[in-house]
Amino acid sequence: MIYIIIALKPEAQAFVDYYKLKKSKLNSYTLFSNEDIKLIISGMGVESARQATQTLINHYDITDDDIYLNVGICAASRSYNIGELIECGGIVYHDIEYIFENSKALIYCVDRELSTPMYEIVDMESYGFYDAVIHNPAIKKFHILKVVSDHFEPQTVTKELAKSLIFDKMENIDAIIRAE
Repeated sequence: MIYIIIALKPEAQAFVDYYKLKKSKLNSYTLFSNEDIKLIISGMGVESARQATQTLINHYDITDDDIYLNVGICAASRSYNIGELIECGGIVYHDIEYIFENSKALIYCVDRELSTPMYEIVDMESYGFYDAVIHNPAIKKFHILKVVSDHFEPQTVTKELAKSLIFDKMENIDAIIRAE
């Protein structure tokens, strides 16, 4: 099974359309699924991502073949192109580094939107997802995938833009999933 944690419905809509997912509920969360995928909409922020991820972990039996994904948009420095897909191999949260794959990008997880380029890559959910999956030894495979939505200009990101940026990378994301 592929478990996907996404903060916002526009980001999720790309997966719903691409994989023909059906809407349901899981506790207080909106869940989209088919026979291979369970996608939960967490809401924004570390704690929201942690709780949504933990809900999936608690509700479904974990197998060695399961893949957990945190997918969403992010801000990045101008060295990254809008629409670029980034696979993260580490997170910095509250000045602590959590490295899980050295050869991949380091993302800074922050508690509020940033309008100044203080870091290379920034999101608001990755650490919550990571914290939930890393504390469950049964989870063997997880990925944090982000698509650059802006260069620290959060006011420019619309629902339509978020959906289209993710949708444009669905073949790449699917290839990462299938490579597992």
